[in-house]
Amino acid sequence: MKKIISSPHAPKAVGPYSQAVEINGVLYISGQLPLDPATGTLVEGGAAEQTAQCLKNIGAILQEAGYRYADVVRSTVLMADMADFAAMNDVYARFYTAPFPARAAFQVGRLPMGALIEIETIAAK
Repeated sequence: MKKIISSPHAPKAVGPYSQAVEINGVLYISGQLPLDPATGTLVEGGAAEQTAQCLKNIGAILQEAGYRYADVVRSTVLMADMADFAAMNDVYARFYTAPFPARAAFQVGRLPMGALIEIETIAAK
C-alpha cells in the first residue's frame, strides 16, 4: 500500500503532487526546488546555495519517512545551466558518501520559479 509522506520542514507541494510517496520499501521524492520551507521563496545565492537547499529539503523528507541520505539509490538533478555542474557537484558531494547513489544531471530549458537547480530522489531500505 502506498503511503504519502509530508514533512513540515520541507516546502509544501505547489501543485497536485505529494512531497513523497513510499511503497514497498521504496521512497519516491518529488523534485525539490531550493525553497526555504519557512517562506516558500527561493534561497538567495547561486547554484551552490540552491543545491544545498534542495538537498536539505530532501533530507527533511527522508527523515520524516524514516530514511537517511545513505538510503538514496538514485537522484536526478535538473539545472537551468550546465555551467553550474561543478558548483552543484561540490555541494552534492558533501551530502553523500561512498557508495554513492546513481545519478543523472540534465540542463533544462527552465525550472519553476526561476530556480537554477531541482533535484528528485529515490531511496530504498
